[in-house]
Amino acid sequence: MVKHYRPPGKKKEGNAARYITRSQAVKQLQVSLPLFRKLCILKGIFPREPKKKTKGNHHTYYHLKDVSFIQHEPLLERLREIRAYQHKIKKAEAKKNRDRATLLTQRRPSYKLDKIVLQRYPKFLDALRDLDDCLTMVHLFAALPAIEGRIEVKRIHNCRRLAHEWQAYISRTHRLRKVFVSVKGIYYQAEVKGQEVTWLAPHPLQQVLTDDIDFNIMLNFLEFYEALLAFANCHLYHSINVRYPPILDPRLEAVAADLYALSRYFDANSQSSAWDSQTPSLSGSGKVESQQIGPSIDESELRLAQLQHQLPSNEPGVLMHLVGDVPGEDKEDNDTRECTKLFKDMKFFLNREVYRESLLFIIPAFGGIVSWQGDGAPFEEDDASITHQIIDRPRHDGKICGRQYVQPQWVYDCVNARIILPTGDYLVGRDLPPHLSPFDDNDYFEITERGKAAGINEVLPLPGMEREDLEDPLKLLAEGVINRAEAEAAKEKRKKMKAHEKQYHHELIMEIQGVTHSSSISNIDNLSADREEPHHDYEQVDEDNRIMSELEWSRSFKGRIKAMRISRQRKKQCADVIRQRRKILEEHEV
Repeated sequence: MVKHYRPPGKKKEGNAARYITRSQAVKQLQVSLPLFRKLCILKGIFPREPKKKTKGNHHTYYHLKDVSFIQHEPLLERLREIRAYQHKIKKAEAKKNRDRATLLTQRRPSYKLDKIVLQRYPKFLDALRDLDDCLTMVHLFAALPAIEGRIEVKRIHNCRRLAHEWQAYISRTHRLRKVFVSVKGIYYQAEVKGQEVTWLAPHPLQQVLTDDIDFNIMLNFLEFYEALLAFANCHLYHSINVRYPPILDPRLEAVAADLYALSRYFDANSQSSAWDSQTPSLSGSGKVESQQIGPSIDESELRLAQLQHQLPSNEPGVLMHLVGDVPGEDKEDNDTRECTKLFKDMKFFLNREVYRESLLFIIPAFGGIVSWQGDGAPFEEDDASITHQIIDRPRHDGKICGRQYVQPQWVYDCVNARIILPTGDYLVGRDLPPHLSPFDDNDYFEITERGKAAGINEVLPLPGMEREDLEDPLKLLAEGVINRAEAEAAKEKRKKMKAHEKQYHHELIMEIQGVTHSSSISNIDNLSADREEPHHDYEQVDEDNRIMSELEWSRSFKGRIKAMRISRQRKKQCADVIRQRRKILEEHEV
C-alpha cells in the first residue's frame, strides 16, 4: 500500500503530539505562570521527561492529558472569577473609594479543595500513605513566625491547631511507635490503620527566615496539605466516636496548653456519649430551655462545653485518661498493648527548661501521666505521687526523696527500646549514652538487648564474642577491652580458681575412696604441677593483631600510613642529630 505524503505541520504524531512545553500549556490555559504552578500543585500534576524532547532539552514538558485535566477543572474558572474580583478592589482603591473597597474586600469570594482531595484520594488509606510530607510541612509552618506580607497569623494558628489535633489522636490511641531526636528536628513514626506515617517536627528555636526562600510555592503546597490533614483528622476522630472539630477550653488555649485541652475534650466527649446513652430523650423543660438558647447553638455542643467547664483543671486523672478503652476503636494489637503499659503507674513532671510539647505528646502516648511547670498544669511540683522529674540543668535546691531526676533523653530511649531503662546513665551532669536511630533496626537491636540486660544487672559480651569469652583474658586483650597488666592478673586469678576447683573435686573423690588427707594433698600438688597452663606471649598477640589489621587496609591507606611512618622517622633522626650536636657543644664549653 502506498504511503500518502503528509505536508509538515498538518498532523503531529509521537512525542510531539503527547507532550507540550510549559509555555505552550500556559498559553493554552490562558493563565499566568504562578497560577499554572498553583493548579499543578493542587491537582498533583508534575512535569514529565519524554524520550525525545522535540523542542529542546532546556524546556519543561507536561503531558497533554494532564493539561486537559486542568482545563476542565471547575477550580480554574473560580480562580479566574477571583482574579477579576481583585481587579475591582484595586480599581476602587485607585479611585480612593474606600467604602466600596472595604465592602468588596469583605465580600471577596473563596473556594474549597474538598472535591480535589476526594479526587486525588478516593480511599482513606491512600491519604494515609501520603501524609508524611503533609505532616512535616504543617509542623514546620506551626513553628514559624508570622511575617507581614508573606505568612499570615491565621495560617500559623491553623497549622498549629491541625498539628495538635493529629498529635492528640495519636496520643489517645497509643499509635506512636518510634521517636528520634536529630539535628534537623524530632522524627516521629506512628502506625495508623496499618500504615506507617513518619514526619519531622522542628526544634522549638527562633526561626530566622531569609529572602531567598520562595514562600509562594510552599504556601501553595500548604494550602492543599491543610485541607488534606483536616479531612484525615475528621475521619480519624469519627472512627473513635469523637466529634470534630473539637471544642477546647479557652482558659487552656490562653496559656498555650492545647494538647492538655484536647485531652480534656476527649474525656468530656466520652462523658457526653455516656450521658446520651443514659438519657436518650430530653424532658419538656429541657426542650424549652434549648429553644430559649437559640437555634444557632447545637444542643450536643452546649452539653460538651458544659462538661468541659465542670472538669477541674487540676485533676491528674483528667489529663491522661488515655489508658482506658476508647469507644469505637479497632481491636488493639500487641504493639499498642505494649505501648499502653510502658509508662503505666508513672507520674512525670517537666521543668521549665525542658521542651514541653514533645514530652506532652510522647509520655501520654505510652500510658504515663505528665504535668509541667507553669499555668494550666494539672498538678504542682510538690505532689508526692510524682515518680520521675525531667530536668536539663543542675538543681541548686534540695531534691525530693523517692523521686528520680533524669534528662529528657531517658524518655526517648525508653520509648524506642520499649523497656524502662536504668536511670544511672541519664542523671543530670553525666555524659549521656549515644542516642541511636530506631529506624536502623540492625544497630538498634543490640542496644535494646543491652538495655534489657542492664535492667537486670547482667553483663553481655561484646559484638562477635560469646558468653564463654568473658572468662578468657586472652580474647579480651585481643579485643582491646583490657590491657596487658589486667590480662596477667586475670590469668593468675583464673589459674587459682581452676586449681581450687580441681582440689575440691579431688577431695570429694578421695573422701569417697577413703584416702587420708595428707596423701590427697600431695596428689593435688602433683596434679596442679603437671597440668599447669601454658604461658601466653602477649607481645606476640599484639603483633599478630597489628598484622591482621594491616591486611584489611586499602592500598591508598597503606601508602599514607607508610608516608607518615617515614616522616616520623626522619623527624626522629633530625632530633637525634640536634641532641648529639648539643651534647658535643656542652662538652667543649666545659
